[in-house]
Amino acid sequence: MSETTVHESYSFACMRCGSGWEQSYEIEHHTDAQGRTSVVYLADGRIVPSPLSRPTCHNCDGHVVRIMRPGRVASARKAAAHGPYAAVPRQAGPVEAPVAGGVDERRHWHVADLLHALHLHRKAG
Repeated sequence: MSETTVHESYSFACMRCGSGWEQSYEIEHHTDAQGRTSVVYLADGRIVPSPLSRPTCHNCDGHVVRIMRPGRVASARKAAAHGPYAAVPRQAGPVEAPVAGGVDERRHWHVADLLHALHLHRKAG
């Protein structure tokens, strides 16, 4: 049995609730003695389904999820924090308590915030 492992990361944005997150995967490609191949996805050391087959939102369990190259959610967060609209108060929406000692990487973003920041990032680059 042979095995090859590759590492891939993706950014995700839920089109239903607006959550945004990033995840890295170890992807193991196995070939058994009969030549049959199989693929195993691991996230944080746990076996998970392929994120490309039917991604699920961790916030609302929705399946209308946009998959993007890695870093898109992080760049949208940065742009939202430092962009021209960063100081503009938002209307009612989800509020999350700050995390002691740093940024909570699980913070959920609204689709409009992500798309606006991605659009500004694309124009700048």
